[in-house]
Amino acid sequence: MDYVVNTLTNLVHQTAFMSLTWGNYLMIAVACVFLYLAIRHGFEPLLLVPIAFGMLLVNIYPDIMTPFSEGKAGGLLYYFYVLDEWAILPSLIFMGVGAMTDFGPLIANPKSFILGAAAQFGIFAAYFGAIAMGFNGKAAAAISIIGGADGPTSIFLCSKLGQTQIMGPIAVAAYSYMSLVPIIQPPIMRLMTTKKERQIKMGQLRPVSKLEKILFPIIVTIVVAMILPTTAPLVGMLMLGNLFRESGVVRQLTDTASNALMYIVVILLGTSVGATTSAEAFLNLDTLKIVALGLIAFSFGTATGCLFWQDHVHLLRRHHQPSDRFRRRFSGSYGSPCIPEGRCGGRSHQLPADARHGPQRRRRYRYSRRCRRFHGSFRRRLIRAQAIDNMLCPGRFPDGAQNIW
Repeated sequence: MDYVVNTLTNLVHQTAFMSLTWGNYLMIAVACVFLYLAIRHGFEPLLLVPIAFGMLLVNIYPDIMTPFSEGKAGGLLYYFYVLDEWAILPSLIFMGVGAMTDFGPLIANPKSFILGAAAQFGIFAAYFGAIAMGFNGKAAAAISIIGGADGPTSIFLCSKLGQTQIMGPIAVAAYSYMSLVPIIQPPIMRLMTTKKERQIKMGQLRPVSKLEKILFPIIVTIVVAMILPTTAPLVGMLMLGNLFRESGVVRQLTDTASNALMYIVVILLGTSVGATTSAEAFLNLDTLKIVALGLIAFSFGTATGCLFWQDHVHLLRRHHQPSDRFRRRFSGSYGSPCIPEGRCGGRSHQLPADARHGPQRRRRYRYSRRCRRFHGSFRRRLIRAQAIDNMLCPGRFPDGAQNIW
């Protein structure tokens, strides 16, 4: 009998319930919220699902992130995390992003890069805010890159600056705010723009030749790497992936970089980033400061993107260019240099319609007065045709079916 009691006692003590703290339970709840947002609402599921699951694992079983030591193997996710520290996974991510990105609109309208550059003011806001909150120069620089809304860049810069102790909160903040774009950006965009400005639609750009698309990644790599050699790993991989895409002679490499390799790296990167959010490492004052600074940077970048877009609109009007030549129908989304939605399942394409007419626009538009006014002549023709059909074929349409408008 004593043997059975001791066995059951040992079994109970081996469960996670006996070792978890209130902080672990709080982080498990946060992970479940992230999973709900990703699965139920589709907020960047390709990023948020692995991050949330890594957060879940490390707070239930902390040893999964145990570092390697003499005579003792490290935890599974620790080896994934080492690839983040060595900046291998962010560089591979950028290769996949390049293979999925079409730079044609930028080549057709080069001055539009100013609108993207406007969002980088969020980086400066976060940098000076971090200095004011007591972070040193390197930590403030690593935190400020959250304003670029780019997770791989945040991880890359943390590793280059030796700020691996805050890599987890920075990466989680960057990826979380990227996932919450449909929640964070629309209120700021509505505040910074008028309804008339939000109704401006993007015009047709000039065709871009294949030669221009092939030369673009080569020229960008040479110019950027010569000016800032330390950016060669990220920019080089981004442009290499884009060269795969635009050259048209290495379709197998393009498919591999943009599909299989990309998704493998997303799994490794997401779970390892989520695994850095243990309760001991995440629930402290510095982490809360980083999360707050990230939100400030993201919001400030969106606001400055809107302001620069408005200046762009007024400049075009001053030169008497028609409204259909305005390059963007929605300002803030243009200003945010987020990773292309093809990679992460983003929903940024829904923002312009939501900003102009609300989330129910698609269902309401066909019954609106504007729709009836625009399509009135067509409606009358359709009703006449259906009336003739009813005369020729009685009972074909049920009562009221012809009044489809």
